[in-house]
Amino acid sequence: MSRTPAASAVARLRGAQGFLFDLDGTLVLGDKSNAGLLPLPGALEFTQRLAMLGVPFAVMTNGTVRTPAQYAGKLRALGFAVEEHRMLTPASIAAEYFRRRGLQRILVLGGEGITVPLAAAGLEPVLPKEGRADVEAILIGWYREFGMADLEVACEAAWRGARLFAASLAPFYATADGRALGTSRAIAAMITSVTGRRATVVGKPALHALRIAAARMGVEPASLAVVGDDPQLEVPMAHRAGALAVAVHSGVGTASAFAALPHGARAHIEVADIAELARHYGSGRASRARVRA
Repeated sequence: MSRTPAASAVARLRGAQGFLFDLDGTLVLGDKSNAGLLPLPGALEFTQRLAMLGVPFAVMTNGTVRTPAQYAGKLRALGFAVEEHRMLTPASIAAEYFRRRGLQRILVLGGEGITVPLAAAGLEPVLPKEGRADVEAILIGWYREFGMADLEVACEAAWRGARLFAASLAPFYATADGRALGTSRAIAAMITSVTGRRATVVGKPALHALRIAAARMGVEPASLAVVGDDPQLEVPMAHRAGALAVAVHSGVGTASAFAALPHGARAHIEVADIAELARHYGSGRASRARVRA
């Protein structure tokens, strides 16, 4: 069950300069094949209200099965007013991260959801079937086709000095059929076991991911409300930035899972779903103005 939030947390919610939403388990649920997305209770109405009030929001997923444009298109077809540049995936985050650090040739363990954003950023995605190990980084994403040949190429690249990155190290993500196993953590574990190289996460809960999202909204990270269903992802990411952490129980995270977090690392607001969050937010611009006054 959700718990009654402190008045100070509700005040921060109503005064938030922007919202960063998780996708699966927070705004929508799909099936284990990443199809058939359906909005969760209150999600469509609340994001439409934010758009009407002029409060910016972005959506961040740790999924890489689609490009940001494809995710945004799917959401717009459901009625979500999501601009393409405010739909973030680990691939779009990685593209900015790699470019800033001068990493050009990237071995991609994944599909077009990764290769397209990297190429659009002027980087050179390399596929394992090319058999090349002369890369500067390895990026692991959604890749259920992973096999021994891929492992051999990735390990050789790591031994030659390529840095190892993963879209996510979360073991699960939420679907309408229950939790589903992600691939990037499993693949990263195999490469780490063989080479000793540990993967750096480019998606949630990395602080750089939240900073990129905040920059796209034109707000400071600490002024955001970060909303998600995974106690290991959105809540710790929010705390790292000094943002408001909002937990929903509509995905993988149960009330007991969120309660198991250390006291100072728990969500500031915990709700059943976005519909309950909307009730705490209030009736719109007037309620937010009273908080700021």
